[in-house]
Amino acid sequence: STEPLPSVALENIQGCSPKCLRMLLENISGLAVDDDFTVEVIPEINVAVATFTKSIDTEEFVKKCSQNKRVKEFKMTARLLELTQSIKAENIPDSVSADYITVYFESARNGGGPVSDVQLFPEENSAIVTFCNHKGNA
Repeated sequence: STEPLPSVALENIQGCSPKCLRMLLENISGLAVDDDFTVEVIPEINVAVATFTKSIDTEEFVKKCSQNKRVKEFKMTARLLELTQSIKAENIPDSVSADYITVYFESARNGGGPVSDVQLFPEENSAIVTFCNHKGNA
């Protein structure tokens, strides 16, 4: 089946190193990074995308993330990518363009999909990335 692999976006990750993030996600999911899921860190926009190759209840995982003490300490937020039609990327450097963000999120290895819109908010260094709804395509 060509169902996209379930992905969870973690936002606001600047306080947590990629290594720390991987360990944290292993602890929360009980799965092994590389074997059961991959983590793609996008430091430019302080977002990480965890893509699960092993079947997992991602909604349950997001709930566990939200309740996790460390996740709260880092003030990170987790959300399901496939249920979310748009994500907010924060702390984007001025040098990052909407094109860069579009290409980034459309890259298959980042668990992304077709992007329909990127709105940059340079004054607050954030962007809203909206994905084309690929759920309806049979």
